[in-house]
Amino acid sequence: MQVLAPIRSPRWISTRRIFEQKISDLHKCTDPSQLKQVLAVIYKSNLHTDIFIATKLISAFSLCRQMRSAVTIHNQIRQPDAQAYNVLIRAHVRNSQPSQAFAAFSQMQSYGVRPNVFTYPFLLKAFSGLEIVAATHAHVEKFGFVEDILVLNSLIEAYSKCGLMGVCAAKKLFSLMVQRDHVSYNCMISGLAKAGQLTEARELFDEMPERDTVSWNAILDGYVKSGEVTVAFQLFQSMPLRDSVSWSTMVLGYRKAGNMEMARNLFDEMPVKNMVAWTIIISGYAEKGLLKEAMRLYNEMEEAGLKPDEGTIISILGACADSGMVGLGRRVHDSVKRNRFSFSIRVSNALVNMYVKCGCLDEALSIFHGMKERNSVSWSTMIHGLGLHGYGEKAVQLFSRMTREGFAPNKVTFLGILSACSHAGLVDEGIRYFYRMQRDYGVIPEIEHYGCMVDLLGRGGRLMEAFGLAHNMPFEPNDKICGALLAACRKHYAVTRAEDELKQLVQLDLKNTGNLSMLSDIYAATGDWTSVAGARLCMKNMSSEKPSGASSIELGDEYYEFTMMDRSHPKSDMIYQMIDQLGEHLRKIGYVHTASC
Repeated sequence: MQVLAPIRSPRWISTRRIFEQKISDLHKCTDPSQLKQVLAVIYKSNLHTDIFIATKLISAFSLCRQMRSAVTIHNQIRQPDAQAYNVLIRAHVRNSQPSQAFAAFSQMQSYGVRPNVFTYPFLLKAFSGLEIVAATHAHVEKFGFVEDILVLNSLIEAYSKCGLMGVCAAKKLFSLMVQRDHVSYNCMISGLAKAGQLTEARELFDEMPERDTVSWNAILDGYVKSGEVTVAFQLFQSMPLRDSVSWSTMVLGYRKAGNMEMARNLFDEMPVKNMVAWTIIISGYAEKGLLKEAMRLYNEMEEAGLKPDEGTIISILGACADSGMVGLGRRVHDSVKRNRFSFSIRVSNALVNMYVKCGCLDEALSIFHGMKERNSVSWSTMIHGLGLHGYGEKAVQLFSRMTREGFAPNKVTFLGILSACSHAGLVDEGIRYFYRMQRDYGVIPEIEHYGCMVDLLGRGGRLMEAFGLAHNMPFEPNDKICGALLAACRKHYAVTRAEDELKQLVQLDLKNTGNLSMLSDIYAATGDWTSVAGARLCMKNMSSEKPSGASSIELGDEYYEFTMMDRSHPKSDMIYQMIDQLGEHLRKIGYVHTASC
């Protein structure tokens, strides 16, 4: 009897199946070079047109901010379906490319691919303008998705980002919903809270059938942003369950209220401290000028194994820029280099801004010139920095280079170049730039640009033109413009003009501490001591004496703040002795103080 061997099925698996298994976790790859190696293998196997594999690749490349590669892969799909377009739209949104997301949606329509319920939620995240959201809403109704709760929730969320009119549209849509879930309520509560309509938000919160942590966080955030931190804390204590967002919101609330002690207590009590919480507390100490504590917490964060992300770096550098804490700024910069963090344009811009505002122009220029890619923010920040430090001509040269390289200056750029011209006394150049704004670049001057021009003309002694521009511009002069005119009058001893300007200034800003003081200086410079006495008496009656201005200095890990005639420092006697010696030295070399200085 012949025994037949059992037939065994082949143990081979198709190449496509192997790739499906291998690339399911491809989105976790953060190295673009490794992704390109995978792509080369897929090209070799001729699987790059397969929709499943292509969409995985698009998602992975978009997470690494390699959108050019992502779009190329999408364009090679022979017959892209709704899922393929959804992935591409989401990729553009993730990379802050709203116009490209809408272009992909338009292409989808032109190719006859019908959107599905996931298309609109992805697309709506790209928009913050009422007109485009309303147009998308009309499209939703046309294609019959008006009953889908996922789409309706996305519309409510999108409308809520469009100001008061958008919130009104969201409320109308919410009231018409046949079915609502907790997401519907959360989107509406969040929208109302962000629009400052806390009473309505609270009423909706109270009538919710079931609340989740997101619901509590939405109303909590509303109270914090409106400055009602005490009410927010009462809600926080009532929460059945808190997450890291709840804790971080309260830490931020007390930080904004200036209560760093309470913010720190909450931070220390947090069960799990995430990167957001660390960013909030470190930035808070930096803003307050508490260098030692900010540095200690930053080191503690790194010792805990947390590496700062882009948002953390930008936030802390912004706080350093505002407070002048270059020590912590350099510490963050060193950390970025040590951890081989990718220097994105946003991080590089934040570093340039920090060094500029901390007076370290050489470091700012070094980073700017070392940037592989720049945007208008990069150029504008550097132009403003050069002007701020008295290098007006270099700022003008950089502006010319910016336009030669194809970058269109915006309103911020022009604010920087006009300020640079003003500080450097480049009156004619400043006038040319002002008129080129609208004529050559279509940038309509705002009141800040007029303020720079008034200051420019005033510093240059062209008082008639300065006053003419201030009173003929399409805005009502504000306190800064009137203050610039008054300063020009002080510099050029235009007493009558100064008196007229002060009358308007007092109406605009009664509590401005410098206006009457400047007029007093003008009277003193012309020897009119009777008017000086009158101005001083008026200052006393109006209670508008200047409060003591605070100055600060950073030495090593210490940050010192002091006011006029301050004796709080333990070595104040030695400090004032040194100030007297410096004053004596200045007098010996011929310096004479005048009231107009």
